[in-house]
Amino acid sequence: MSSLVQSVDWLAIAPPTLAAVVGLVVLVADLFIGDARKAVLGWVSVAGLAASALMLLPLLDGDRATFCLTGDANVCSYTADRFTLVIQFLVLGGALLAALLSVTAIKDADRELPEGEYWFLLLSSAAGAALLPASRDLATLIVALEVASLPAFALVGIKYGDRKSSEAALKFFLSSVTATAVSLMGISFVYATTGTLYLTRIADKIQKVDGQFDTLAQTGVVLTLVGFAFKTAAVPFHFWVPDTYVGAPLPIAAYLSVVGKAVGFSGLILVTVVAFPSYADVWGPALAALAALTMTVGNVGALRQTATRAYSAVRLLAWSSVGQAGYLLVPIAAAAYSKDAEKAIGSTVAYALMYAAVNLGAFAVAAVVGRRSRLNRISDYRGLYAQSPLSALLLGFFLLCLAGLPPGIIGLFAKVTVFSAAVDAGLGWLAVVMAVNVVIALFYYLQWTTLLFRAPEGEPVKHRVPAPLTAALALTAVLGIALSGAPQLVLRFSATGLF
Repeated sequence: MSSLVQSVDWLAIAPPTLAAVVGLVVLVADLFIGDARKAVLGWVSVAGLAASALMLLPLLDGDRATFCLTGDANVCSYTADRFTLVIQFLVLGGALLAALLSVTAIKDADRELPEGEYWFLLLSSAAGAALLPASRDLATLIVALEVASLPAFALVGIKYGDRKSSEAALKFFLSSVTATAVSLMGISFVYATTGTLYLTRIADKIQKVDGQFDTLAQTGVVLTLVGFAFKTAAVPFHFWVPDTYVGAPLPIAAYLSVVGKAVGFSGLILVTVVAFPSYADVWGPALAALAALTMTVGNVGALRQTATRAYSAVRLLAWSSVGQAGYLLVPIAAAAYSKDAEKAIGSTVAYALMYAAVNLGAFAVAAVVGRRSRLNRISDYRGLYAQSPLSALLLGFFLLCLAGLPPGIIGLFAKVTVFSAAVDAGLGWLAVVMAVNVVIALFYYLQWTTLLFRAPEGEPVKHRVPAPLTAALALTAVLGIALSGAPQLVLRFSATGLF
């Protein structure tokens, strides 16, 4: 009689497990550490995230899988393949940079933040986000999605007594819970028609659904995608983004803009090209329309922010992230029409890696400016070059990367890659919409960039940048500059191996 006890490949699950364990250690240690030594919790968390990222290195020698069905080693709940490792690198790297920003932000906060709870929530969310790309059944996928999301709600509202923070957390929570409920209903429809939750088995069985259940299966596919569309901030599920980014502590806004997107896009890729490839005629046009709508609404929303002098830099970055989400959706939609779906998905992953590095860099500079200007308005960036030349040059570089202009070669390369994915798939109209949106985005990115080098309105005041912020700026700058010198490395690194 075969054993029903599954063997566990501890090395395969080490990255998310280590992040979760360090989170628990930090929470318990917080009970015994005095207020004067609370800062050590932040450095333990940073070290934990760095160690979790390093645990990816032993996994590079080949695909690994665990929590497999007894009697069928090819059907597993957790798979550490190339796609998983690239997204886990993005998630844990993004969380590490957000943690470096947080070390300074907690000290500078105008309202006291509970350090033990803050670090526990950040590490828990990072653990869930790292689990999601490895998930190969719908149950694990939803559990990972919620483990990544639930701590994020608390992090957004952690500024106790701050009305904006509480309002942002409530909007984020209500919209996310609604989207999750819709996804769960979709998953129940898929399970009812296929009798399985494993992605590869769904792909096989959903093709053989009886005619009378075909409508139920199609409904299940659409509803399942809704939850992941919310996480990617795709229009019309984007309305929570601007207020949430402005109300949350700045490092958490940076975390959501990168790690939150990585969670949504990796989940969207898994359910579309792995579980529902036979329904490409359903999700392909839907995602193409979402991509066009998302990039247009995001860029127009960002453009509208420039109408007033007092608009917030974080709110502009929030609308910019919605527009960028539209570009990220293009290759996933193209995978429905393309003969080489793996190449199309690789384009999304490559763009996500570029976006993560430069967007976190922009947030790092925003954190520097936010130390002397709590409102963090765009007008506060006027003459930044006179006050902090290196910060101004780096922000200018990051904004040009996001715009896709030299010397931000990596941004231009990523946009061309996405553009070619749409053209190769025969989505010429979507490529045209993308080109128009790139031009729209140039206006507000360049307007912000030129402001950095204008004469300051008052006497320039120089500020010392703390070591954690300096480290975050240095890491993102090195990544952005190195990849601009060798952009082909991103595409080679992001080869997914999903197929």
